[in-house]
Amino acid sequence: MIKVAMTSVYVEDVARAHAFYTGVLGFETRTHVDPGGGTPFVTVGAREGVQPDLELLLEPGDGPIAEPYRRAVREAGLPSIVFSVDDLRAEFERLRGEGVHFVREPEKQGPVLTALLDDTVGNLIQLTQPLG
Repeated sequence: MIKVAMTSVYVEDVARAHAFYTGVLGFETRTHVDPGGGTPFVTVGAREGVQPDLELLLEPGDGPIAEPYRRAVREAGLPSIVFSVDDLRAEFERLRGEGVHFVREPEKQGPVLTALLDDTVGNLIQLTQPLG
C-alpha cells in the first residue's frame, strides 16, 4: 500500500510560517533541523496523534521554480493546500479572533462548507468541512 508521508507548501519565510502553522493553526512541530545555509528544515503535522504519519514540509518558496508557481496559484485565487476541520464555523471564529485574514468566509460549495484564508507567508489555504 502506498500512502502520503509528506507534502510541501512553499512559503516566503520558513520561520514565520512555522510560527503561524504551529501558533495559530495549531499544528505541532515534527522536525526542526538546521542543515546549514540559514534555512531550517521544518515539518509540522496534526496534534494529538491525528495523522501521525503525515507531515507538511514548510519549504522555501523563493526559488526559480517555486516562486512563479506560488505566485500563479495565489493570483488565480487557488488554495496551496486544503485542511479539513470538524466544525468550520467554530474554527473560522477562532482563527478570526487570532487575527487571521479570510479571503473568503465560510460558504457552502456542494457537499462541503469551505473558507479561504491567507497564511501570511504567500499562500491561500482552504478549510473544508463535509456536510451531512
